[in-house]
Amino acid sequence: MLIAVIRFLCWAVLIAWATLAIYYSNLPWAELRMGLAGAFAAFAIWALWLSRQRRTVAFIALFLGVVGWWISISPSHDREWRPEVAVMPRAVVDGDRVRLTGVRNFDYRSRNDFTVRWEEREVSLSHLTALDFYVSYFSEGPVGHTFVSFIFDNAPPLSISIETRPEVGEGFAPVASLFKQFELIYVVGDERDLVGVRTNHRREAVYLYRLNTSADDARRLLLIYLTRINELADRPEFYHLLSNSCTINIVRYANAAGRAGRLDIRHVLNGLVDGYLYRSGRVDTTLPFDELRRRSLINEAAQAADSAPDFSQRIRASLPTIPR
Repeated sequence: MLIAVIRFLCWAVLIAWATLAIYYSNLPWAELRMGLAGAFAAFAIWALWLSRQRRTVAFIALFLGVVGWWISISPSHDREWRPEVAVMPRAVVDGDRVRLTGVRNFDYRSRNDFTVRWEEREVSLSHLTALDFYVSYFSEGPVGHTFVSFIFDNAPPLSISIETRPEVGEGFAPVASLFKQFELIYVVGDERDLVGVRTNHRREAVYLYRLNTSADDARRLLLIYLTRINELADRPEFYHLLSNSCTINIVRYANAAGRAGRLDIRHVLNGLVDGYLYRSGRVDTTLPFDELRRRSLINEAAQAADSAPDFSQRIRASLPTIPR
């Protein structure tokens, strides 16, 4: 009985995956994709359970054909991108100096009404002193968006956010992101843009945590980010919610930069990742976690700062401080 249940579940998973892969494939017509997905699911059910003589071999052959088709779908830089992700950043590292192009610094009047502005920035690795961590919630719960800001003692913070690269008319969809629906982009930008659009216009709840990462580890992490930014500019990749997304990649790069620690379920359920940071001692632990979290919510300060030149200083004014 147990073997029969396991076999049924295995077939069901394969059918579900292939049906969704067809539905989210690169065919241009939604009606055709839906029709083919439905036909595949109907044939699979008939072949595995309803036919007098099971057509297991036929199902496996058709399934492998879907897999081959899905593998052949390639990412691209040549699409009609939304303006917020239209430019891929690049970085040139010359000793201590880093020059970045495609740094986003839009002026927002609302979430969809803004003045486009892409900039060049130059920063010095020797002036990188700290690393801050953001958790932003579309709605409060176990899943959110995480990104980091690199802090310099002679320049504004530089934010880098690992995101989907949606086309015009597209919005994020978690299930679709598992099936090659979105390319990947590392948005490099000013905090007035990357943070302000979330707090002031999308009305997301945004928490800012000051990490106790050393300056050397922060520099190593930035160099890893810069390498990945250039790799993506040269070769597009697909975003994947479970393997090539914001928090998963932050943890992956932190490991490469010297972090010690194992994968935690809160790296996937990243709306809970601030609890992980607290319990692993990577943020201020002199306060109870609930108090730290309350004081780390920056929406009120960000809305008061709006687009002020000292936006970054003002959103940090009331944060708990930790020894650097």
